[in-house]
Amino acid sequence: QVQVMDSGGDLVQAGESLRLSCTVSGLRFRHYMMGWFRQAQGLQRERISCVDYRGSNTYYNDSVRDRFVISRGIAKNTLYLQMNALKPEDTAMYYCAVGNAYADCSDFMSQSVNYWGRGTQVTVSA
Repeated sequence: QVQVMDSGGDLVQAGESLRLSCTVSGLRFRHYMMGWFRQAQGLQRERISCVDYRGSNTYYNDSVRDRFVISRGIAKNTLYLQMNALKPEDTAMYYCAVGNAYADCSDFMSQSVNYWGRGTQVTVSA
């Protein structure tokens, strides 16, 4: 049984940093494309960042490029999202997403997500 456990959300002030974590069990972590989505209240879920199954190619939404960094800890079966210079508009529920095996980030969309985390809330005050 696949389990996806995302964590690390918190209430922070603008300009501060957070690191989200996503631990995955029940599948061969290194074989899957993974990423992060977020959903602010009243808005649609949007894709934020992705890393391909090789770990060599990444995708970032323009709104977070140069502030967020996605990475994988293969030994710990954990996906990370380092979020720097946070802004109030980053406030949202963040979801870890497991995509297709052997896929690259061109396949990174909500329709292709196979497993979702329950979400972790990030709130950034002005």
